[in-house]
Amino acid sequence: MKIGDKVRFLNEVGGGIVRGFRGKDIALVEDEDGFEIPMLIRECVVVQTDEYNIPLKSVKPSAPDPDAVEEDEEEEEEERPITYRAPEIRGNDVLNVVLAYVPQDIKAISSTMFDAYLVNDSNYFIDYLYLSAEGKEWRLRSRGTVKPNMKMHLEEFSKGDLNQMEQIAVQVMAYKDDRSFALKPVINQVFRLDPVKFYKLHTFQPSDFFREPALVYEIAKDDEQAQPMVISPDEIKEALYQKKEAEIPFKVQRKQHRVKNEIVEVDLHIHELLDDTTGMGNAEMLNYQLDVFRRTLEEYKNKKGQKIVFIHGKGDGVLRRAILDELKRKYKTFQSQDASFREYGFGATMVTIH
Repeated sequence: MKIGDKVRFLNEVGGGIVRGFRGKDIALVEDEDGFEIPMLIRECVVVQTDEYNIPLKSVKPSAPDPDAVEEDEEEEEEERPITYRAPEIRGNDVLNVVLAYVPQDIKAISSTMFDAYLVNDSNYFIDYLYLSAEGKEWRLRSRGTVKPNMKMHLEEFSKGDLNQMEQIAVQVMAYKDDRSFALKPVINQVFRLDPVKFYKLHTFQPSDFFREPALVYEIAKDDEQAQPMVISPDEIKEALYQKKEAEIPFKVQRKQHRVKNEIVEVDLHIHELLDDTTGMGNAEMLNYQLDVFRRTLEEYKNKKGQKIVFIHGKGDGVLRRAILDELKRKYKTFQSQDASFREYGFGATMVTIH
């Protein structure tokens, strides 16, 4: 961390630009209103680093000052171009790049936000593209340059965003811009991001790059693309929506959909979906309920006009909010509304396929 870096506070709302330091542990962070906030360095995370550590210009006095000429000379000295030479670590001329997902609050894994980072563990600059699949096309989520032996914050996201991140691609090109270097291969790594992992504490493990536990995917390892993780669209579809019988635990029993007055009814209460929930946490049960919701919509997505009632119960509203979020983000063309109050009370949502 250095003066000019943009930081975000880990355990408090806000952040700003680092304007100075107080001792070894305190950073002075200027917020958007111009106030300097003293904050422990360990409570800050750098989200954007300044290219150069450029000192701030001193303010010129309003009245004539005999030393004004000297100040002007000092300012001219400060304004001289600064040449930047990237620091190198001995033995780190092999290309190693990882993509990491870090929960902001590991103790609240069911509701916390997450940060995505690209870690450049090499003496090379890397230009990168970070993308997610949208059907057969791709959407750019982040792009930029990561300096040698540094990490770059790519984005902040919630569990609701995971529906748009089922397939991720990272493209990397490595180089040195201020000296000769050995040519490295261009990396194009594609893999499936399993949303279920983000509901489990043991998914996030200690690493060399973060103080907090992280989920790490290798992009490049020792100058080569990491073990291929490319998955065809057909394989992804099969993995997401067509679980093989051998993969379903014996205690799981899928209930048949009921059809009433040409309306399909799907009861998402966990005891209607599973014979036994022993060993499952609330997050795992919620994820299973959402999987049933997604599979049902995929099963009927080509039946235009079909009405489906999802019975989720009133409860604390977590499942209902998750379903509405899925409809808003992934199934925008489908119409949704509260189901008949007389038949289902407040505990059901009706979806019409369009």
